[in-house]
Amino acid sequence: MSRLQLSAILGLLSLAASAGVIAAAHAEPRPIALVIHGGAGVIEPSRMTPAKEASYRAGLEAALAAGYAVLERGGSSLDAVTAAVRTMEDDPQFNAGRGAVLNHDGDAQLDAAIMDGNGPHAGAVAAVRHIKNPIELARLVMEKSPHVLLVAEGAEDFALEHGVVLVPRSYFRIEARERELEEARAMPAPSAGLRVSAQESMGTVGAVALDRAGNLAAATSTGGLTNKLPGRVGDSPLIGAGTYADNASCAVSGTGQGEYFIRQVVAYDVCALVQYRHMTPAQAMHEVIHEKLARSGGTGGAIAIDPAGNIAMDFNTVGMFRAARDSRGRREVAMYGDAPQAK
Repeated sequence: MSRLQLSAILGLLSLAASAGVIAAAHAEPRPIALVIHGGAGVIEPSRMTPAKEASYRAGLEAALAAGYAVLERGGSSLDAVTAAVRTMEDDPQFNAGRGAVLNHDGDAQLDAAIMDGNGPHAGAVAAVRHIKNPIELARLVMEKSPHVLLVAEGAEDFALEHGVVLVPRSYFRIEARERELEEARAMPAPSAGLRVSAQESMGTVGAVALDRAGNLAAATSTGGLTNKLPGRVGDSPLIGAGTYADNASCAVSGTGQGEYFIRQVVAYDVCALVQYRHMTPAQAMHEVIHEKLARSGGTGGAIAIDPAGNIAMDFNTVGMFRAARDSRGRREVAMYGDAPQAK
């Protein structure tokens, strides 16, 4: 090869490299997105006062802001869903953490799960009574143990071993939840023998997120059902039922009648339709929520997001408290079947 030919080749390589740098500089950054829910079928519109509606919207907006701020500064989807759910756990108007409903014995028994779509990996806790933020303990189970699900005293012993400060059971006994329990106890028992309040206490909270690295995550936290039997565990901490995330498909967090979500494996079913039948999250959610779940008599809803940033929020109840924000300009908060409020 002559010196002239070598010089020409090097020049072409240099131009190609420069073009690559320019293209990279002008390439659109990967999308980020966060979706949250504060429960499905929570409060009938006729019972929603303007002040209460404003309070719920503010709570949703605070959780959305907390999680999205993580994504904006380059944080992981795991950190984003943790921040969003922790914010709602600290807000007593949601049925999780501080505002968890009470079981038949007057105790809050808390469930939570988190799942990292990169792996995937998962952690969950159930029937804990002294954990201020169950979602953080679920993440500890995922990251600091070989297990997926820890329950009751075993989960709380694990929390103490990892420096988690326990709170007294009285922390969860807020006046509104005590009143709901008394109302549920006073109602005639059905043939099953126990009156649980499914309509007013489906305030499970959850979040799904997509970060700059293209990783998905899902998190869900709940107090379950008012007047439930002690030891009852719903779908939220059961991977595949109320919570699921896999970078190969989507991330889902559900809310509703937990027993139905468990039987139908709702969260995984949505992701399976996305992965194997190549549906969009919205298409998959509609099939699972409005057809499969509804046929079995189950009510509730879910939120989902896929690796491309496509968002779905769907429900077959009167409403679902929900909010979403992404880097493409979408920002909204909604409560019922009406059009979401853009922000």
